[in-house]
Amino acid sequence: MKNIFKFTGILALCVVFGCQSKKNNTEHSHNGGEAHSHTTESIVESNNYFGAYNLENKEYGTITKMTLTKDERIMVTNALPNHKTGEFPNPGNPNTISAQNNTYSFPLNPKYTGKATWAREPGVALNGIKFEPGTAEVVVCDTGENYRVEALQDAIDLGLDFNHAHVQPTGAYHYHGAPTSVIEDFVAGEDLVHVGFAHDGFPMYYSKSGKFKPSYKAIDGNREGEDCTYENPHQSIDISVGGHHDGTFTSDYEYIAGLGDLDECNGITIDGDYMYLVTAEFPYISRCLMGDYEEARPQGGGQRPGGGQGQQSNASDLIQKMDANKDGKLSKDEVKGPLVDAFSEVDSNADGYLTEEELKKESRGKKQGSQRDRK
Repeated sequence: MKNIFKFTGILALCVVFGCQSKKNNTEHSHNGGEAHSHTTESIVESNNYFGAYNLENKEYGTITKMTLTKDERIMVTNALPNHKTGEFPNPGNPNTISAQNNTYSFPLNPKYTGKATWAREPGVALNGIKFEPGTAEVVVCDTGENYRVEALQDAIDLGLDFNHAHVQPTGAYHYHGAPTSVIEDFVAGEDLVHVGFAHDGFPMYYSKSGKFKPSYKAIDGNREGEDCTYENPHQSIDISVGGHHDGTFTSDYEYIAGLGDLDECNGITIDGDYMYLVTAEFPYISRCLMGDYEEARPQGGGQRPGGGQGQQSNASDLIQKMDANKDGKLSKDEVKGPLVDAFSEVDSNADGYLTEEELKKESRGKKQGSQRDRK
């Protein structure tokens, strides 16, 4: 039987390192050897960022430094891209790019476990810009369904630029998909372009030929849900979720082992070395990691893989989307869908409000009941 691993539910990109032609001095080493300096332009050709390096670009303000210890790669970065971006803010993204103060550590000798671990932010590009494939955007239906919106879709304008990137409210610029204009600059050299490191320590690559295919496909059949809405602080849009699974939502896809070249984390072993691939097709960037990695708790953006086909949000998501007065709990006037009729049952202390703990308790009860029904 085929092992099917689905990205579904509403639990909640970020790619290629792009160097400019400007000749900014950088320091790095080849194959762990003595660090030395030469130009950004020549580094693009040699494509070796496995040693220590300094990446600075005065035009864009980029400052990224990678150092090596006995066990780790340590990246200190202001997370300003070293390439041209789109205009921010824009109609779909009201945020302005600003410098960050980020420090990342990556295992120098990553350990492959073969166990997929969900990762909201799977890795960081060589220039210090993070990869973040999922979004925090959700379409909520009055009939109870919730759908996590993909970044690369046509239904909702999320303000992505030509690098398939945009800006978070914190000012952090991040990639959601392959920046085509940057990739086109890599006209010579090997097919596999080293673009970053995953948080488990394995490298991330992009194939210029696109010959490595993911093992995900659109789910057959049609979506369900009526009276569905997408809301953000600036607008409210009625969204029709009916019709076939066209890739607008993360739950439109399922993983089928062996369908393509890559595993469920968009990874592959080549010549004995495991690596992740950035692809033009879903999942674009790995949504999970196969190396030794401590899973981080979701912070509103992203979606755990393998969560089953249900599209109900978790307690935190429900409160975030329905809590109109932002008091951290839900009144009967704020709830929608099935919670309207179930309000009294879920409100275990009868105080007129639903808390996150009460919603979690209700969810656990439903799950246990479902398990009993299957026995």
